[in-house]
Amino acid sequence: MDIANPYLLFLGDVPDALAAKTALGVVDWRREWCLGQNRLPGCQADAGLPDMTIDAAARAGARTMIVGAVNAGGRLPDHWIASIVAALEAGLDVASGLHVRLGSIPAIREAAERNGRKLFDVRHSSETFATGKGTKRPGLRILTVGTDCSVGKKYTALAMERDMRARGYSCDFKATGQTGVFISGRGVAIDAVVADFISGAVEWISPAMDPRHWDVIEGQGSLFHPSFAGVTLGLLHGAQPDAFIVCHEPTRRTMRGVETPLPSIQDVIDLTIRCGQLTNPAIRCIGLSVNTAALGDGEARAYLKDLSAKYDLPATDPVRYGMGPVIDRLARDFGDA
Repeated sequence: MDIANPYLLFLGDVPDALAAKTALGVVDWRREWCLGQNRLPGCQADAGLPDMTIDAAARAGARTMIVGAVNAGGRLPDHWIASIVAALEAGLDVASGLHVRLGSIPAIREAAERNGRKLFDVRHSSETFATGKGTKRPGLRILTVGTDCSVGKKYTALAMERDMRARGYSCDFKATGQTGVFISGRGVAIDAVVADFISGAVEWISPAMDPRHWDVIEGQGSLFHPSFAGVTLGLLHGAQPDAFIVCHEPTRRTMRGVETPLPSIQDVIDLTIRCGQLTNPAIRCIGLSVNTAALGDGEARAYLKDLSAKYDLPATDPVRYGMGPVIDRLARDFGDA
């Protein structure tokens, strides 16, 4: 997909920052592509961009409006349609990571045709995938896994790519969700792939590579989440990770959107190894990545120190402190770049 920037990020009227994680992720990793944000009354998220009307953004040079909000099931609320039509009428393309296809909504399809604008459904791939084969392929792979969804798997993978490259590693971030595709310009939203082909799609995302090249694969969901574990398992089998990083948010008690209690980090390590050994018997955990945004600096450092001692693994916050300790463990276990 060739999605033109600068972007206007549409946040709708989402209830919290997590529901705007697509927009926030694009801002955090591609700030230079973002011109402003458009919010409806009642929106409780803020991407830290100038608030702009659609017409003002178009006059300022915006080329694409990205629907930067998510919700359970990836639906497009009816009252957002008018804003999307207005963007098309103003001369902007529109890109969405929701499950519903923009062109399936008559008012949006007709506005795009009338104004000669493009619609991008990032969650839907035009590729045809084979079923996964589970055959070991050259190259090295890291997968981020989580105690829950929305705990930092994407940020951890992006930070690993950034910090590994700074240390001289040959590596690439491989996107498996709509926000990652917006950020990297490539990848597949795995949760929109038919179940039988999930592992095959991940094998396609991360094909055979040079034996010393690392693919850092973005994780999805959690093996313990009753809504999303099926996607997570297929992703794990297709990734065939040599190493994985457990991502965690320490203030949660139940998993997002359900009443299921959070598993322990040890539960996640054990189950990931047990399931991952199907396609890579040598799979191992190399570190813990913790979203400490809700903790003060001193509290965060103490928590990470205690966690590292408890699990005998490096623990860090990828945003606050970078992934250096985890890369040190990677070098110890697999050799320097």
